[in-house]
Amino acid sequence: MLGKQDAGQPDNEYAFSEQIGYLLRRAYQKHLAIFQANASDPQLTSVQFATLCALKDRGPQSQGELVRSTAIDQATIRGIIARLQARSLVALGEDPSDARKVIVTITEEGRTVLDAMIPCARRISELTVERLNPAERLALMHTLRQIIGTDTLE
Repeated sequence: MLGKQDAGQPDNEYAFSEQIGYLLRRAYQKHLAIFQANASDPQLTSVQFATLCALKDRGPQSQGELVRSTAIDQATIRGIIARLQARSLVALGEDPSDARKVIVTITEEGRTVLDAMIPCARRISELTVERLNPAERLALMHTLRQIIGTDTLE
C-alpha cells in the first residue's frame, strides 16, 4: 500500500488525500494552472497545444489517429478540433483514399501559434517540476512512463 498506511495507519482507515489518484490529479491541476498562467496564447488550452504538436510532428491525421497520438478521447478531440478550426489553427479535408475519413492539418496560423508556444511549454515543464532535483525529475519521468506502460516517449 501507499501513503500513511505504511506509517502505521490502521487498515480500516482510508485517507483519500494520500492515494495515487488524488495526488496525480492534484499534480495535474497544478500543471494546468501553470500552463494557463504561462501560455503565450491565453486561449490555447493544454489539450489544444498537444493536438497542434501531434499535427506538426506527425503530419495530417484523422480524428482516430489524433486520439491515438494525443491520448485524448474521441469525444474530446472532436471539440478540440472544432475550436482549433474556428480559430483557423487547423483545416479539415478529405482523405484521398477514403472520402468518409476527415483529415486534420495544422495551418500556417497554427504553426505560428505553436512556434510561439514552444518556449513557453519548456518553461511550463520546468515550473511544474521546479521543486525536484535532477534525480527526482528523472525518476518521476521514468515512473510515469512505467505507470502508463511505455519506457519511451511516443
